[in-house]
Amino acid sequence: MKRFLTLAALSFLAGPALADDDLTKVEASSDVASTMDALEEAGATVFARVDHAGGAEGVGMELAPSQVLIFGNPKLGTPAMQDDPLAGLYLPMKVLVYEDADGQVWLAYEDPEETFDELDGIDDDAEYIQKMTGALGKLTGKAAGG
Repeated sequence: MKRFLTLAALSFLAGPALADDDLTKVEASSDVASTMDALEEAGATVFARVDHAGGAEGVGMELAPSQVLIFGNPKLGTPAMQDDPLAGLYLPMKVLVYEDADGQVWLAYEDPEETFDELDGIDDDAEYIQKMTGALGKLTGKAAGG
């Protein structure tokens, strides 16, 4: 119950959010580039920023604005990899910022519990899972500009 209340509170703080199976989508109040800038400045260690629309343009194709930020916190990720080295396939974490067909910008990410669900060495109730979930909610809420 405590976990449910924590997740509910984080979802509320993040602003308008939708759950789509294992994904969380947070409505943003700005364009993709500005939202990505805000996410990048929100406080996590950034490893890469991928511009999917720029890549499409580079090969003569069109794609609505869409970027992924790859980021993490070694204090949270390392314990997961200590519990199961295969967690390294899913780390660092990622958030997609994209514009949908209606022009609305969204931040989307996978629930960390679901991300590691298939790994035998990772306990769904691990403290770092809860911290990753909280961090994603806080970072995306801040970047959304709610």
